[in-house]
Amino acid sequence: MTIRRHRVKHEASFEARLLQHAQAAREAAQRLPPGKKRELLLRQARASEMAVQIDRWITSPGLRPPE
Repeated sequence: MTIRRHRVKHEASFEARLLQHAQAAREAAQRLPPGKKRELLLRQARASEMAVQIDRWITSPGLRPPE
């Protein structure tokens, strides 16, 4: 039996979706008082922004292996 996966065609690029998530997390964190939930949202925003940087680095045409 073959397992069929449901494919999703995204309208926005991976980078755009990550940046949108980071912005939404930062906006939600601004509405919260200082605490664990706010720090978690800020951490998620930073992780999304870091993922964008890594994706840009991996897909850059000048990427070379370390020497």
